[in-house]
Amino acid sequence: MSEILEDILTTSAMYEDNETLKDILMHYGVKRRSGRYPWGSGEDPYQHEDFFLKRVERLKADGWTETPENIMSEFGMTTGQYRKEKSLAAAELKCYRVNRAKSLQKDGLGPTEIARIMSKDGELISESTVRGWLTENSLANTTKAQQTADFIRKQIEEKGMIDVGAGVEIELGISRERLNQALKILQDEGYPVWKGGIPQATNPGQQINQMIICPKGTPHKDIYNYDQVNSLRDYTSDDDGATFRKFEYPASISSDRVKMLLYDEVNPLDGELSQTKDGVMQIRRGVADLDLGNSRYAQVRILVDGDKYLKGMAVYADDLPDGIDIIYNSNKHEVAKGYKKIKTEDPNNPFGALIKADGQYHYIDENGVERLGAINKAREENDWEDWGNSLPAQFLSKQNKILAKKQLDLSLANKQAEYEDIMALNNPTIKKHFLKKFADECDSAAVDLKAASLPGQQYHVILPVNTLKENEIYAPNYEDGTKLALIRYPHGGTFEIPILTVNNKNEKARKLIGTDAGDAVCINHNVAEQLSGADFDGDTVMCIPTHDRGGRVKISNREPLPGLVGFDTRERYPEVPGMIYMQDPIHPEKDKTQIEMGKISNLITDMTLLGATDQEMERAVRHSMVVIDAAKHKLNYKQSEVDNDIRGLVEKYQRTVNADGSIHVGGASTLISMAKSDKRVVKRQGQPKINIKGEEWYDPSKPEGAYIYKEADDAYWEKTKVNKRTGEVTKEMVPRTQSSTKMAETDDPYSLISAHKNQMEYIYADYASSLKKMANSARVDYVKTGKIAYSKEAKKTYAKEVKSLDDKLDIALVNAPKERDAQRKADFYVDSEIKNYKERTGKDISKGDEKKMRQQAIVRYRSQTKTLSRRERNIDITDKEWEAIQAGAISENKLNKILANADIDALRKRAMPKETRRVVTDGQIGRMQAMRNSNYTIAQIADALGISSSTVKKYLKEGANGND
Repeated sequence: MSEILEDILTTSAMYEDNETLKDILMHYGVKRRSGRYPWGSGEDPYQHEDFFLKRVERLKADGWTETPENIMSEFGMTTGQYRKEKSLAAAELKCYRVNRAKSLQKDGLGPTEIARIMSKDGELISESTVRGWLTENSLANTTKAQQTADFIRKQIEEKGMIDVGAGVEIELGISRERLNQALKILQDEGYPVWKGGIPQATNPGQQINQMIICPKGTPHKDIYNYDQVNSLRDYTSDDDGATFRKFEYPASISSDRVKMLLYDEVNPLDGELSQTKDGVMQIRRGVADLDLGNSRYAQVRILVDGDKYLKGMAVYADDLPDGIDIIYNSNKHEVAKGYKKIKTEDPNNPFGALIKADGQYHYIDENGVERLGAINKAREENDWEDWGNSLPAQFLSKQNKILAKKQLDLSLANKQAEYEDIMALNNPTIKKHFLKKFADECDSAAVDLKAASLPGQQYHVILPVNTLKENEIYAPNYEDGTKLALIRYPHGGTFEIPILTVNNKNEKARKLIGTDAGDAVCINHNVAEQLSGADFDGDTVMCIPTHDRGGRVKISNREPLPGLVGFDTRERYPEVPGMIYMQDPIHPEKDKTQIEMGKISNLITDMTLLGATDQEMERAVRHSMVVIDAAKHKLNYKQSEVDNDIRGLVEKYQRTVNADGSIHVGGASTLISMAKSDKRVVKRQGQPKINIKGEEWYDPSKPEGAYIYKEADDAYWEKTKVNKRTGEVTKEMVPRTQSSTKMAETDDPYSLISAHKNQMEYIYADYASSLKKMANSARVDYVKTGKIAYSKEAKKTYAKEVKSLDDKLDIALVNAPKERDAQRKADFYVDSEIKNYKERTGKDISKGDEKKMRQQAIVRYRSQTKTLSRRERNIDITDKEWEAIQAGAISENKLNKILANADIDALRKRAMPKETRRVVTDGQIGRMQAMRNSNYTIAQIADALGISSSTVKKYLKEGANGND
C-alpha cells in the first residue's frame, strides 16, 4: 500500500468500511494519476501535497533558501522540477479544498461554518477565502493541468514526438505554467522530455533550442530525426487547458449555392437591377450553416469553394430559387470579379479582415455532428450604435461659421462645467486623479479639433430599399417627417450631403430590418451615389436631424457637382502597361494609399477654406475617388493626378511662408489640416514634468502648467561624413526623433493660421487655445492640490471596509496580467506569422495586412485570456467604504489604483459635496446656454445636467411655455 493511501485511510472519517475505501483507492494508482479514477475522494486525499508544502514552509522558517544546491540536497530535484512539483502540489491541494467547501455548502452550511470546519492544524482559513472558493471556478482551474496532460498524451499516441518548447503554450492558448504542470505529470508517467538544438537553415553555425516530449522509451538521439517531430500548431484552447480544439479555418460553401448577380442583371426576388444593391447578400432563412443568430443584418465574410469569398451585408430573404441559398448583388460585369480572392499567404486570415471575437458559431447537422457555420461576422446589429458621435473638423469646417462656432462653444462649455465640477471635489486624491485626466483630454481635444454632437446625431449602417423615393429615408430611430442630413467620411464637401425625410411606413424596409433597428437605415441606391459613391457592403453614414420646425440646426448642403455625377474610376483610369501602381504588385507591403489619401484630403480641406471654385473642387474630389480605390482595383492614379492638374491646385492652395520668409509648396497649409500633421521632435524619455514657477526645470518661455519633456539619454548620435572629392572626414551629432503633431507641439494655435487668415481658422484657433489654457490651468491646480493623510487609526477603525476594498481591487487587478498575457500572445503570434509569410512568399508583409493581423490577434487572445471589460472590473464603492476613504484609511497609492478601476461617474457623484450638487454653477449655466444654442430641448438639457426642467427654464429665462 502506498504512503499516501495509508495517510488517507488513517485520517478518513467519511467511510465506515475502510476496506471499501481501500478498494476504491487502490484503483487510483500512484502519484499523478494513471488510471480511470481521479484523485479527490476521502477525507483528505491531498495530504501528500499538504505535507510537501508544509515541509517547504518549515524549511524556510529555519532559514532554508531555494537555491539549486539546497533543492537538490533536500528533495533530489532540479530547480525546474521542484517548482513544477510545488505548483502542482498547491493546485491539487486547492482542488481538494474547493471541492470540500462546495460539498459542505451542498449540506446546507454557510461560509462561516465551512471556514470553522476546514480550519485545522493551526492554519486559519478565513470566511472570505471560503467565499472565494465557492464563487470562483477553482475546481475547474486546478484540474486543467491533468486535462492538458491528457490532451498531449493523446497527441503523442497519435503522432509520436511532440514539440513542447518555447512558444507552444502561446499557440495553444494556455499559460507556460499550465504546460509545465502537464509535462511534469507526463514525465511522472514515463514520457521523456528531451532538449536539443536545431541548426538554423541560413546560418548553420547558430542553433535554435528545442524541447520534445516523446513516447515512453524514446532515446535522446531520436529527437534529431527532425522530420518525425510534430507540432501542436493546429490546436488552441479558449479555457487555459481545460479543452482543446483545432484552429478553425472558415467553413467553405459551394459556389453552386450562390447566385452571383452581375451589373445589369435583374434580381429575381424584387425585379431590381443588381447594381442598385451592390454588396448586399440575401440569404435563405432557416439554413443551419447560414445563421445570423439574433441579428437581422450583419457585415460578413463567407468562404466559397475554398479559394474565394463573399464580402457584404447579409440579410434574410424568402423565396430564393431552388438550390440557391445566397443571392449576391454585385456591380461587376464578370462572375469571377464579384468574388474576393482569399489571402493565401496568410492561412490564419484568409479574408484579410478582422472577424469579431464571437463572429463564428457552431451548429449540429442532420447526422448529429457539430460543424462550423459559414457566417463570419465583422460587425452585426447594434455594433454601430456605440461609435463616437462628435463632429470631425473635416465636416464642420466646411459648414457655415455660425454652426461651427456653436458646436465648438458647446464643447468648451461642457469642458468648463466639467472643470468646475472637478474643482468642487472634496477629496484631494480624487481631485488630482480627475484633474490629470481632464488636462490630458483637453490637450488631445485641441489636436483632434472635434466638436460636440448635435441633438439626435448617430452613425448608422446603410441598406438599399429602392421603393423609397430619392428624398426619403427609412430610419426607425427617428419620427416620421424628420429631416435627416447624411454625412459619409471621408467627407469632400456640402455637395456630398443629401437631406432626406423620414418615412417609416415603407413595408419593404420594415420587413428587411424591422421597426426597432438601432443602428441601420434604408435609402434609395441613387442617394448612395451622392455619398461619394457609397455601396452597401457595410458603409456607414452619420445622420443629423436638420431643418426642424425651430430652425435652429440647418446643415448646409447643395446639389452634387456636375463633374462628379456618373464618374466611374475604373472606367476612366484602368490599369495600363508600364504605369506606376499604388500598391507594388511584386512588393505588396509598399502601399502608398494612406500617404496619398492624406495628401488629397488635406488639399480638399484647404481648398474649401480658401474658396476654391466648383471646377477646382471637382478635380480634387475626382482624384480622391481614384486614390482611394487605386490599390484595390489597380487604377492609374498618376494619370488622374496629371489629368486633374493636382500639382496646380497644390501650388495655388498649399503655399506657406516659412519663418525665414522662404516659400514652401505642398502639405497642409491651414490650421484645420495642420493640427494633426506630423512634426518630428527630439527623442524623449520618462514622464513629462509640469512647468511650475520656482521649480528647477521651470521654463519661462512656456506657459505655466505646460508639459516639460526630457530629452532621451541617447537623443543624439555621431554621424561620420566623408567628402568624396577631398577625402575629408567630418563628424556631427544628429538627433534621433519621434513623431508628434504640429498642434501638440505649439503653445500658440494662432501660429498655425495660414497667410490667407480664413475666419474658420480663427474659430478653430480660439477653440484650441481655450482647450490648451484649460489643460495648463488644470495641471497647475493638480500640483497645488494636497492629499488626505494616511491614518493607521482609521485603517483599524475601518478594517472591514479596507479588507473589502482590497478584495475588490484584487479582482480588478487580475485583469492586468490577463491583458499582458493577451498582448504577449498576440505579439508572439504576429511575429511568427510575419516570419512565416516571408518564408512562404519571399516578400515582406504589407503594413496594412500587418495592422489587420495585429487587430485580429489581440481580439482573439483577449477572448482566450478572458480579459475583463471595463464594466466587469469596475469597483463599486459602498457608503461605509467611502467613509473609510475619506477618513484616510486607504493610502494614496492604493487609492489611485482603486480610482483607476472604479466607475468614473459614480465616483464623481460620491466625491461631489452635497451642497454643491444643489447649486447651479457658472459653468453649468454656460453649458445650458450653449446646448440651447445647439437646438437641445429643455428636457434634454435638464437630463444632461441632472437638474429639473424648471431650473433650466429659470436660468435660460424662458417661461413655462418655452420650446421644450
